[in-house]
Amino acid sequence: MSDGNEWDPDDYDDDHGFVHEYGEDLLTLLDPEPGQRILDLGCGTGHLTAAIADSGADVLGIDAAPEMVERAREEYPDCRFEHADAREYAPEAPFDAVFSNAALHWIPGDDHDAVLETVADALTDDGRFVAEFGGRGNVARIVAALDAELGERGYDVATPWYFPSVGEYAPRLEAHGMEVTFARLFDRPVELEDGPDGLRNWVGMFGDEFFADVDETEREAVLDGVEDRLREPLFDAATETWTADYRRIRFVAERR
Repeated sequence: MSDGNEWDPDDYDDDHGFVHEYGEDLLTLLDPEPGQRILDLGCGTGHLTAAIADSGADVLGIDAAPEMVERAREEYPDCRFEHADAREYAPEAPFDAVFSNAALHWIPGDDHDAVLETVADALTDDGRFVAEFGGRGNVARIVAALDAELGERGYDVATPWYFPSVGEYAPRLEAHGMEVTFARLFDRPVELEDGPDGLRNWVGMFGDEFFADVDETEREAVLDGVEDRLREPLFDAATETWTADYRRIRFVAERR
């Protein structure tokens, strides 16, 4: 999770549960087995960490957001969680697998070599890295609308996320001694919760960095403008549902 975003565990679980729900089928690729040591990198509030533990694996969840780690410990007291930065984490013993869902896009692209060094160093000689996060073109329409509205008001805001393509990311994995055995970039339209407020609430949860320098009185006007720009392509008036234009990159890489 990003150091630059403020995380509310209640809102995250109540209104954005799709994050871990969509990650559940990634566990099929992970295929955890009893007794395996597994690191859940960017564990959030711990739902998928607990699911891995249910397989009988020895799992540790780490996250850079202390409030998320605190909630994970409350929800799953039988699991282990640590507050740690993936760019600097040094485990006491190697893992058979590193797992990560919807977390790596929060880490700046320039820092991913540090992350991949952490992953490679954390794995056993034949360990595997199974991950999914935002891929090239993820929420492109939402980002474009935010950029346009903020730009018209004189704000110049860099997109806080890193969304690579398979062609961009696979060589980075290989440069750290991992062989990519599976990789896919795919569309995943996501219906947002909270009806007409779904898009506004999504931006409120995940888009703090867009509004770091925006006056609070202007924030609502920006959000109104973003909704107006996106109403035709992303809002279904009949069901009063917003659909975010998600794209994901998913891969399996094995240490060689």
